[in-house]
Amino acid sequence: MTATDIEVQPRKKGLTRRQKRSLSRGVQYVVFVAAVVAFALAADWDRLQNQFAQKDIARQMFPDVITLALKNTVLYTVSGFVFALALGLVLALMRLSSVGPYRWVAGVYIEIFRGLPALLIFIFIGVAVPLAFPGTEIVGGTYGKAALALGLVGAAYLAETFRAGIQAVPKGQMEAARSLGFSPARAMISIIIPQAFRIILPPMTNEFIILFKDSSLVLLLGVTLEERELSKFGRDLASTTANSTPILVAGLCYLLITIPLGFVVRRMEAKAQEAVK
Repeated sequence: MTATDIEVQPRKKGLTRRQKRSLSRGVQYVVFVAAVVAFALAADWDRLQNQFAQKDIARQMFPDVITLALKNTVLYTVSGFVFALALGLVLALMRLSSVGPYRWVAGVYIEIFRGLPALLIFIFIGVAVPLAFPGTEIVGGTYGKAALALGLVGAAYLAETFRAGIQAVPKGQMEAARSLGFSPARAMISIIIPQAFRIILPPMTNEFIILFKDSSLVLLLGVTLEERELSKFGRDLASTTANSTPILVAGLCYLLITIPLGFVVRRMEAKAQEAVK
């Protein structure tokens, strides 16, 4: 039998990788659209509107929801973040110190306050501190207590962020500074830390967003009507009106801050990646 006598069967060609990816993407789109349509058809939009989208109730919240609640939320967050930055930097330098007790103290603090829920820390500041130190008042009243609680929470995370940023600065920077006559402390403050700040800007901004949301726990400290933040403001009005529209409006106010900040973080991360390339 010769080769010419053998019939050559045509090879069955399967889908290429590109076609498989396109097919998989198409299936995912179909599933997504089907899920959205199913949700839209199953939801009772009239009841949702009556409970969460009453325009008259929403109008009653303005301008206080901005001039009072959102303002207080921002004040609590900024003051707590500033305290967290200062304490976090100190803890990071202690973690990098050659002195053993400094490293041990900083490590214990970071592990404890990263492991505890923020809720417990607020309760501790509001209840345990007055019991432990009778007659002692934290400077700033509720604002000072909120700054302390948020700062204690944020410092544990920012300390590790700072430590990673400082260690990411090339060692040659410190060596070059020392060769120019800088002391270790001056080189750290003038050369290393500024470069570390540029490296850790995106995670620092993420931590600010987390603290902004954690500020909703300030109500545990006992606030007056003029000290209410967004969550407390929305909950009070929701109880008064027997409607959840104030909760939705308060949530939208949170998004007014968090969405732009999230965009800023993504832009900074993109620029950092371009700089690396």
